[in-house]
Amino acid sequence: MTTKLEKPVHRELEIEGKAYVVTIAPEGLKIRLKGHRKAQELAWKELVSGDAALASALHASVQGGT
Repeated sequence: MTTKLEKPVHRELEIEGKAYVVTIAPEGLKIRLKGHRKAQELAWKELVSGDAALASALHASVQGGT
């Protein structure tokens, strides 16, 4: 049996020597550099509909590729 996701869960992840914080919430996923506020976000609806790549490209183009 699985547990419903009712509130955000935060976990630290290291990628290529950099620490990131991953937040899994009922609304979707967020990932950010540890110690920073700005995060990349992905809604669950975008992920399950297959629009994740399109949403990622759109976010990157709006933010100037950063």
